[in-house]
Formats: sequence, C-alpha cells, structure tokens
Amino acid sequence: MTIRWTYAFIDRPAASFGRAHAFWAAVTETRLSGFRGAKSEFVTLLPGGGADACVKAQGVDSGAGGAHLDLAVDDVPECVESALRLGAGVAAEHEGWAVLRSPAGQLFCAVPWHGESVRPPVVHGSRLDQVCVDVPPSLYGAEVAFWSALLDGWESAPGSLPEFHVLKPPPGMPVRILLQRLGEEGTGGERPGGERPGEERRASAHLDLACADIAATRARHEELGATFVTRGAHWTVMRDPAGGVYCLTGRDPETGGLPRPQTP
Repeated sequence: MTIRWTYAFIDRPAASFGRAHAFWAAVTETRLSGFRGAKSEFVTLLPGGGADACVKAQGVDSGAGGAHLDLAVDDVPECVESALRLGAGVAAEHEGWAVLRSPAGQLFCAVPWHGESVRPPVVHGSRLDQVCVDVPPSLYGAEVAFWSALLDGWESAPGSLPEFHVLKPPPGMPVRILLQRLGEEGTGGERPGGERPGEERRASAHLDLACADIAATRARHEELGATFVTRGAHWTVMRDPAGGVYCLTGRDPETGGLPRPQTP
C-alpha cells in the first residue's frame, strides 16, 4: 500500500469552528473551500499558485478537538485492511472512506487520492507540516510499531530527544508524523497532550509548524489572535482563537528537519 498524499486535519468544537478556520486560513495564507457535511462541518484550506491543499478543518460536536491525519490512497479498502491487520480498529465507515483508530486510540482517516502532488509553499518563514501524536508511555511502543509498519516507504527513526520518534514521508509529501511519549500516563509536560483526570489512557494529537524564527512566527500569530502558553527547549506552545493548542517548533520549514549546525 502506498500513501499518495497526507492532510493535517484541524479538529475544533463546533461552537468555535468559525474562529478556528478563519485563523488557520490567515496563518497559512489560504482561502476556504465550500463547506461540506450535513452540518457544514468540513472545510478545506486552499493554497494559491497551483499548489494542492494539505490542511482541512472540522467542527466537532463533542470534546475539545485536536488534530488527526488523513491518508490519501489509491485503494481505501486495502488501506483499511492493512491498518486492521497491524492492530488498528474501525471507528466509522462511510461511502468511499473510513475513520480508523490506532492501537493507542488516535483517530485517522483513509480517503481516496485525487491526484494531489504539489506541496504548498513556506509562508512567512513557517509551514504547517506535522501532526504530533501524544502517547501515554504504556502505549508508546505499540504506537511506534504500528505507524512504522503502516507507512510503507516512510523513514522511521528516533527523534532528537528520547521521547520522540519521527516518521518522515518521501520527498514532496506535505505532512509528517511525530510520536511523542508523554512523561507520565496522564501528563504532557511542556508540550500539548495528556488527559483529564478519569479519562481512559489514549493518544491525542496536535499540530506543529516548522519555523525559521519562532519569535517572529509567534508575533505574527499573536497579531492574528493566538495566545502564548509556554516555552520548551526548542518549541513554543500556543493556543489558537478557538482554544486549540499547537506548537511552533525550531525546524527548517523547507525540509522539516532540525537546522544544520553552523560551521565556523
């Protein structure tokens, strides 16, 4: 099975959906598609210049929202079968696409590929390019094994810190995955993630942007209505106007990787 394209999906409560898609369209310098769904709960962020979309947004009826990944494939049933064989479960089936749940509980979708191939450009020194899955420690090994096996042709490697594992797509693909092992079963430390008391242990997800200059990107996002949450070692946690938490990370917006050390 080959993943042809990936979408980062922004999930926000329906009551604040308008604030969410307005903010993210401004951040990514995109325009909104027509709204879709029985409640007009889906919208795509359309880039200009002949690029293909790789970000969508959804208003959800329950919960605080978060993020998930859409995998665009030639054969949706084959993708579903592969995911189930590797330990996923089916959360919902629709005509032509399916909602799946990873072994750690993270939702993702298998959708048809419609020929997308041109990645959107960097915008003001940053690019929304990563879905970070925050995983409780007891489920982390199984989650790394699942995604590493499912994403055929992707590079699977430990990240820059022991609690990270990176899944890098082939060149030209727009969205990659970072798996983050939480510090404890229900706490996320400095980065987003974790659970509320009494909730079942399971994964959640948030968006990451690669930023050439985190401070400059933070300032621009604050002008657009975001607020600062906290600062980590190489990232800054922000909250969008709809209440969703995301990260500005110190990575190369072109490659998604860490900046190369400067030579004297």
